[in-house]
Amino acid sequence: MHVEKRTIDFIPEAERHGQPGSLFFIWFGANMNITTIASGVLPVVMGLNLFWSALAILVGSLLGAIFMASHSAQGPKLGIPQMIQSRAQFGVLGAVLPLLFVMLIYLGFFVSNTLLAAQALASVSPLPATGNVYLIGALCFVVALYGYRLIHRVQKWLSLLSLGVFFVATVLALQLPIAAEQWLPTGFSLSKFLVAVSIAVTWQLSYAPYVADYSRYLPSATSSAKVFWYSYAGTVSGGAWMMILGAILSVGIADFSSNVGGHVARLFGSGAVLLFVFILYGQVSINVFNLYGAFMSTITVIEPFARLKVTPRVRGVFMLLISLLATALCTISQDDFINFFLNFIFFMSYFLIPWTAINLVDYYCLRKGQYRIDDIFDLNGIYGRINWIACGSFLMAIALEIPFMNTTLYVGPVASALDGVDLAWIVGLLVPALSYYWLMRLGRRAPRASVVSR
Repeated sequence: MHVEKRTIDFIPEAERHGQPGSLFFIWFGANMNITTIASGVLPVVMGLNLFWSALAILVGSLLGAIFMASHSAQGPKLGIPQMIQSRAQFGVLGAVLPLLFVMLIYLGFFVSNTLLAAQALASVSPLPATGNVYLIGALCFVVALYGYRLIHRVQKWLSLLSLGVFFVATVLALQLPIAAEQWLPTGFSLSKFLVAVSIAVTWQLSYAPYVADYSRYLPSATSSAKVFWYSYAGTVSGGAWMMILGAILSVGIADFSSNVGGHVARLFGSGAVLLFVFILYGQVSINVFNLYGAFMSTITVIEPFARLKVTPRVRGVFMLLISLLATALCTISQDDFINFFLNFIFFMSYFLIPWTAINLVDYYCLRKGQYRIDDIFDLNGIYGRINWIACGSFLMAIALEIPFMNTTLYVGPVASALDGVDLAWIVGLLVPALSYYWLMRLGRRAPRASVVSR
């Protein structure tokens, strides 16, 4: 294995390789971890029984993955990472705006994943709590440093191993003492159900800022439909399965949320030690996505101001600094992880959804997938330095979401009037999509004759 040479630059056709089927393993494996299981705990914590929790998870996963897989289909056609492609909508400098929020999301997920893994390892590792955090951070750094090829290999093996491990875990979970009424369509609450749906939608959307990073090396002639469906099938099947498993375990095991990984491992009795190793493997593999994405975003922010030649050494320095920052954040203790995680999920949705609406409208409705790649790297190119229409639509959507928000930290007046129903994600989807589309059409900012070139 060699350290990946490419960063945010265009992937020439001569370096393209792979088959779209590999994306199933990438996104199936990305969901096969205890963080996804912890997400499935949230609907139960809010008061839904297993029937409504499972249905909300399934509906939200099916909806959210549509947007996620639509981003994935952009990779082979454009040959560049997801977030640098945002320059075509926001401008070369304007793209820094959504990037700042996305980088916070990467760091937040890194902290969540690492805390869960360290918590699980505490009972079997000879290292102190901070030592486990540093160990996980070091492993993530090595895999992320080597990049695209190693990440694909790690995810493929994780997917295959996960099938056996979590099949057994699911069988064991279904044997736990769970009241029969948990599986009956009783005690329905529209507000709680919609919140649970939005959690699953947001979980799938959380991959959107970097999903095209893992399809950009595929040959440009690769079928967009195949890229979409392999990505969609992988993330829906893996994500919905793990979240529903988390819901079942949270009902069947007392105080399950206090140590998600530890409780999952102890399901296997004498084989628990091997499960701890598997949990570590799963958490490292998903955290690599966050480090790799944070690295790409950092280079995207710096590149307009300082033309960097990203050699393996430069790549290593940047990746190390990001790893150290992310690992340092993990040492900040969380007394109530589930409450923190629930608020973090909502925080992501309020910023991710407006960005994804603008990006997908631009790609599929305005420019029809046709872009001038050279101009994405040019401050004086056709995409300009700042597209005020995109930036304004993005910020306006966030502002209009505020009255509709419903979190443990803040409940908006509209959400209160609707008995707690959180419709912010619908506002965040429709407002920027419509405003960006019509203002761009009115301003004729989407050139019809643009072509992909390099």
